[in-house]
Amino acid sequence: MKSSEDTYQIFYQNYNSKFLILCDHATNRIPMSVSKTQLGLKSEELQRHIAYDIGAKDTALNLGKILGAPLITTNYSRLVIDPNRSKEDPTSIMQIYDGAIIKGNCNLTPEQVTLRQKLFYDPYHNAIANFLKKKQRKKITPCIVSIHSFTPQLNQYTPRPWHIGILWGKDTRMSNAVLSEFTKFKDIRVGENQPYSGNLNGDTLSKHGIYNNLLHVLIEIRNDLIDHKGGQIKWAKIIKTVLNRSIKQIKE
Repeated sequence: MKSSEDTYQIFYQNYNSKFLILCDHATNRIPMSVSKTQLGLKSEELQRHIAYDIGAKDTALNLGKILGAPLITTNYSRLVIDPNRSKEDPTSIMQIYDGAIIKGNCNLTPEQVTLRQKLFYDPYHNAIANFLKKKQRKKITPCIVSIHSFTPQLNQYTPRPWHIGILWGKDTRMSNAVLSEFTKFKDIRVGENQPYSGNLNGDTLSKHGIYNNLLHVLIEIRNDLIDHKGGQIKWAKIIKTVLNRSIKQIKE
């Protein structure tokens, strides 16, 4: 496998902003160097949420543009390796996901796992860390906003009623402010640490937010709301408004 900067992408990097946007699960790309058979999956399986966060990248691109904020995204499927997990997490390379068996991820050797970490996981996180170090040298402390999407219903589970979820771990400064602002939208149903808990040791925001004592929040949008251009633009505008109002509430 060859390593190159196409394992991640940086957009709007020259924007001078109080925010840095991240998108951990931006694409469903399975590099040929990883698998010539798409990890044993049919093409339609790669269009499902198991492979990437549907609509999240385009929503993040719209958000970065109207917010005037840099955006860093992955450029590989979460099925190659999930960057929003610690390296020690056994679910970082999924073998079964929402009813689908990921044959190309079964029976990997420790050496194969380490190689995926080196060529995909590490470059993405190094790009984020290096970006933050450059900002730090300029005395800029950005708030990290991680954009994700979730499926309306997992197989054999009850439907998820929320339009959007706000996730957090140990640091609630930004998440509390964002939740407060979202209460002003009476037609938006917000999940608090739903549909997942944001308290995941070794995830992206713990690595770059908590470790650096930076404001941060993870925003999950139900993917049927952003699987089209109109929804992506709509939710980017809503989130922009919420973020700008929220950060004004917080005293560093």
